[in-house]
Amino acid sequence: MKKLTSLLLVFALAFACVACGSDQEGTADEAAQTETGTEDAAAGDAAAEDAADDGQQAQAETEDSAEAEPEETQTEADNAADEKSEGVMTYEEYVAADLDTEVVVETYVQAKQSWWEDKATLYTQDKDGAYFVYNAACTEEEYNQITTGSRIKVTGFKAEWSGEIEIIDATIELLDGNYVAEPLDVTAYLGKDELVDFQNQYVAFKGMTVEAAGQDEAGNDVAFLYNWDGSGQEGDDLYFKVSLDGATYTFTVESYLCDSKTEVYQAVKELNIGDKIDMEGFLYWYEGVNPHITSVKAAN
Repeated sequence: MKKLTSLLLVFALAFACVACGSDQEGTADEAAQTETGTEDAAAGDAAAEDAADDGQQAQAETEDSAEAEPEETQTEADNAADEKSEGVMTYEEYVAADLDTEVVVETYVQAKQSWWEDKATLYTQDKDGAYFVYNAACTEEEYNQITTGSRIKVTGFKAEWSGEIEIIDATIELLDGNYVAEPLDVTAYLGKDELVDFQNQYVAFKGMTVEAAGQDEAGNDVAFLYNWDGSGQEGDDLYFKVSLDGATYTFTVESYLCDSKTEVYQAVKELNIGDKIDMEGFLYWYEGVNPHITSVKAAN
């Protein structure tokens, strides 16, 4: 009986060990599967991150390309606008042309001086030089369509009036394109023959001193005159004198270009003899340099 009982206990222990071993193997298998699944998930996440990075890089490259395209397109448009049409002169050809001969130019309006009786007077310039267009045929509707920078084709005759080179008896045609010139500092050319090479261009003068323009009725020195001889009144041209390195020059606020309501007209009226000023305007010519000033400020 004791032997039988002992045998039963041995079998029970053996069965328990087998069962325990099976549970441990199952747990190990589950742990291995879990670890494998974690590694697979991590690999999947890494692949997804790589794909996202590639997508972001591709998007950035596309955006960069999209940003670059307008610049290239604009450059092409600018180059196309600078090209002269058939039969149109370059600035060099215009300068070389004889007086009283027909000229055809394409240029950009920098300022509108006046319009009356279907005639327009314009300050114009391209990247090579300037053209003063005097009394060109132009309807009021056409004149109102012209703005600063407008590109126009001018067909007329090259002429001279008291040293000023201009285009007269002209017709104009509004074209596509736009260009606004920056003022060119020509202070160093004052008193030199080379200054005339910049005739009619938009220019700047720096650090000049206001001198007496004449005298008032009481005999006192004044900084400006209405008209060149003081015979005018409010609303007429303003004439004033400025000096540099001992030489004195006469500058003008042309009332058709800048009337009595403009800042420059009021600024000249407030000048005092001895003031140091900077100016901008168009290098008009009348019996010598006679700039038409559009801006006056205290010198820096």
